[in-house]
Amino acid sequence: MTHGAGRDRVIAECLAKPGSVEDYPFGDEVAVFKVAGRMFALVPLGPPPESISLKCDPDLAVDLRARHTAITAGYHLNKRHWNTVALDGSVPDEELLELIEHSYELVVAQLTRAQRATLSGSP
Repeated sequence: MTHGAGRDRVIAECLAKPGSVEDYPFGDEVAVFKVAGRMFALVPLGPPPESISLKCDPDLAVDLRARHTAITAGYHLNKRHWNTVALDGSVPDEELLELIEHSYELVVAQLTRAQRATLSGSP
C-alpha cells in the first residue's frame, strides 16, 4: 500500500475490531461503526474527498490538528472529542491505524465490565 489507506482499508480496519458493527443511522451516505451501541468511527460514502471521523482524547486531538493539515475538528460532531481525517495519504498509514485503535479503545474504556467481557469472549 503505497498511496495511503483509502476508504475500503479504513472500513476493513473498523470492522475488524472485536464487537464492531456497521450501521447507517444517518442514512446511506455515512457508514457508522459502533461497539456496544457507541460510535467510534464515521466514514462518509459519497464522492471524494474521502475521510474518516474518529473519537480522540481532547489534548491529543489538538496536537494532531497542529501536526497534520489533513486532521481537522470533527465534522458535525463534538469538536472537542472528534477529529476528521482526510484520507489523502498525508497521514502515514501506521498513524491512521493507531488513531482508529485509539478511538475504539476510548469507547471500549467507557463500557461496563460485563460489556467489555463480551467483546473479549471472556465470561
